[in-house]
Amino acid sequence: MSNDVNVIKLTLHGELVGYLAGYLNGRNVLVFADEFSSNAHRSTFSFITHPAFPYSNKLMSKPWKRNQRLHPTLSNLLPEGSLRELVAQGLKVHVDNEFHIFSYLGEDLPGAIMASPLEPEDVPDNVLSLISGDHYRNTKVVKFEKLERENKFSLAGVQMKFSMKEKDGRYNLSRSGALGDWIIKTPSTKHKNVPVNEYTAMTLASLVGIDIPEIKLVDMRQLDNLPQINLPDETLAFGIKRFDRQENTRIHMEDFAQVLMKYPHEKYNSANYEQIGRVLYEFSGDALTDVQQFARRLLVNVLLANGDAHLKNWSLLYEDKVTPRLSPAYDIVTTNVYIDGEHRFALNLGKTKNWYTVSYSNFKAWSEKSGIPWRVIKPHLEEVMDKARVLWHSALEGLPMNESHKEKLIEHWKSLHQDFRL
Repeated sequence: MSNDVNVIKLTLHGELVGYLAGYLNGRNVLVFADEFSSNAHRSTFSFITHPAFPYSNKLMSKPWKRNQRLHPTLSNLLPEGSLRELVAQGLKVHVDNEFHIFSYLGEDLPGAIMASPLEPEDVPDNVLSLISGDHYRNTKVVKFEKLERENKFSLAGVQMKFSMKEKDGRYNLSRSGALGDWIIKTPSTKHKNVPVNEYTAMTLASLVGIDIPEIKLVDMRQLDNLPQINLPDETLAFGIKRFDRQENTRIHMEDFAQVLMKYPHEKYNSANYEQIGRVLYEFSGDALTDVQQFARRLLVNVLLANGDAHLKNWSLLYEDKVTPRLSPAYDIVTTNVYIDGEHRFALNLGKTKNWYTVSYSNFKAWSEKSGIPWRVIKPHLEEVMDKARVLWHSALEGLPMNESHKEKLIEHWKSLHQDFRL
């Protein structure tokens, strides 16, 4: 039985990418289709398979093998934490069984990858030999066990987020395979007033030139078909329009944990902002615009006391199916109102993580280490500060953030280095 295997077909914009095999012992193998890897005009599956990436052909020439976890390119498409527990409990599979969770969620993954479980007779013979190697004759493709998801959940979430379809002012957690066009984040059972916090932080960010999708606060009574999860007595959820969906079209994207081949648990400690800046400057379809926007967001995260701008909160978007661009901003939250004494952002920036000591000199060190001329970055940081000093105090008064959180944010502004003090 250890050589029994389930197989998933992976496609991207209708192109066959390859096949993902999952053995009963937890081993999984991804093999690329020849017609994909040999196509110089292929869609970008991952940054490391882009035709311009120097090692792409070598990387796709061999199977990608892992145990339990999927390869980071695929593993990072799955939910984390309480949301993963919710899915796993409903499917009656172990929370670490990434292959089967992936097979269940394959119709509406982030970006444009689609994962379709195959019947044994639909698996090409040559694929089976690539997957199993020397064990080809002993390997048997088997049918997927039918994964029935029962709507019987009772989990305390931290903050759940669901892909939902909006129609006539209502948001539906559809089971029909329809693509969700909004991410709806319900209130947190751990932290107070997170939806209004994120709405406020994202709005302030947009006022100083940060590119954000459409956002809104949604009455909880407008949400249909939510699982029976325990939620606090708050009336508002946070909604953000999916930038990887346009009507019924999928737009491919990947976060920087995928780009740098890191697992979700490595999102805080395995990279720095110089690496992200370097990727954008060397490979983006509009390098200057994207690194200037990236620098603005780095500064805004300092100003808004957002300590959670880790690898998974930065993404590349492939709007033309091939060329990487920095995606709009998401997940900007004032986190220090929830963590006593927090004073650090998520990754190193010019050799520091401390909000209260970071200055223009740290940003200059970041730009130079990223290979980006400081002269093209500094004016954008100065413009952010000019706008924040003029607009933010009055704007904050009219925004829905909790009043005690507003007071703490204003105190944070007063404590920053003089370069960035408001």
